[in-house]
Amino acid sequence: MGVKAMAKHIKVFACYFRLNLSSALEYRASFISQALGMALSNSSFIFFWWVAFDKLGGMIAGYGFGDVLFIWAAASSAFGLSRVLFANVSGLTGLIVTGELDTFLLQPCGVLMGVLCSRTSLSSYGDLAYGFIIMGVFRGGDASAWLWFAVAVAIGALLSTAITLTAHSLTFFLGDASAIGQLATEFAINFSIYPEKIYAPAVRALMYSLIPIGIAIHVPLRMAARFSAHIALAGLGGAALYCAFAGWLFYRGLRRYESGNVIVTRQ
Repeated sequence: MGVKAMAKHIKVFACYFRLNLSSALEYRASFISQALGMALSNSSFIFFWWVAFDKLGGMIAGYGFGDVLFIWAAASSAFGLSRVLFANVSGLTGLIVTGELDTFLLQPCGVLMGVLCSRTSLSSYGDLAYGFIIMGVFRGGDASAWLWFAVAVAIGALLSTAITLTAHSLTFFLGDASAIGQLATEFAINFSIYPEKIYAPAVRALMYSLIPIGIAIHVPLRMAARFSAHIALAGLGGAALYCAFAGWLFYRGLRRYESGNVIVTRQ
């Protein structure tokens, strides 16, 4: 992709974000209540983990209370950022099945960008803010933790989107894959918010391959405690390859797409 093409895509992306945010703010009461509701819902888990660590003696599967709060904060903000920017990824199957994907085929930007960026999730702003609040309260001025938290949020948002995109893109090949997409998203969330060692080795392998959310959440936690250039580079490379694969699978499937001849007006 050339510099001009990249600049064009960035401009379109920024335009989508402004439009989605403006749309959300038209109903400020709903926007604020959904965001606060999600943040408060997430906060209840802090008490759960505090009780669990208090009863079990300070460590669970090699994770301390602060470690669990880190992965909860990173996972929440990563998933929140993904759905703030790319909420329509979870609706891809519906677009394919109903033929509404036609709407995006004639837009000036890439089809995938148009699909991903065309919708935002109001409650996800609460998820996004929640992680930063947790980090501010429990990690304060820990510069290393904040650095790797930022890395986790950025990579986690991309991988979370890519995992859901990969699953829903199977609709091009298998028919309605909405159940697979939902399961993949739920697995990604569950794999990211619990200590990885509570899972069997086969499941941990899954966390770093087919549903590689462990790269985004658990690897940054390790890097915050003890940096390893080899692990960091391997994680970044793995995340980049998976995101590239998700994009490739979508466009490969798009060749098989049959227009639904549906005329839809987007505002």
